[in-house]
Parts: sequence; C-alpha cells; structure tokens
Amino acid sequence: MLAPRFAEGFEELPFTFLRKSYEEGDLEGYQLLYICTDDHVLNRRIKEHAGSIGIFASVCDAPALCDFTSPAIFKQDNLTISVATDGKEVKRAIAIRNRIQELIENGTLQID
Repeated sequence: MLAPRFAEGFEELPFTFLRKSYEEGDLEGYQLLYICTDDHVLNRRIKEHAGSIGIFASVCDAPALCDFTSPAIFKQDNLTISVATDGKEVKRAIAIRNRIQELIENGTLQID
C-alpha cells in the first residue's frame, strides 16, 4: 500500500506499506491496481497512467473509471457466494452479502 499517511488500523493488515506521495514510477511491475484516495483528481491521474502502461485499475467511488469491480464475497467451506452491483451500489451489495451470510450461519437458509 502506498500513501503519505494511513488511517488508523491499516498498518495491522498483512500488506507492505510505503509512506510517500504517488509518482508515476510507483506502478512499475504491477498488473492490477486499486486506487482509493480521497482526491478524485489524483485518482483520475493514477488511473490514466495505469491505463497507459496496461495496468487494470479499479477506482474507489468512480465506477465509470473502473476496468473491473470487486464483488462482496461470502465463503464457507466449498460454498462461495458473491454479490455485485457493477460498483454502483457497493453498500447494498455488502448488506445483501451480510444478510445471506446471517441466514446461512443461523440455519434459516439451508444449503444442501
């Protein structure tokens, strides 16, 4: 993860952290990118650079700029359920995924 600063709790995640501002050379060697800053102009600049060097990118809160979106996923044993909204209603996809998980875990929805 690359950023000049990270929100509290991020550094507990199992990633490598680099504290710095974005520069074009930072994308070398990557094939997939999640762009998640609170600066929409910077997000677009990073996305344009990524596209120019063949990197697929997903831009947080900007589905029109995304090459891909990520679904909300629930996994249990050999079962995987994903809910996607093409990046347009992320909170709704998460809520639906959470409801499905709740129904399975409390036994209301039986998967045989």
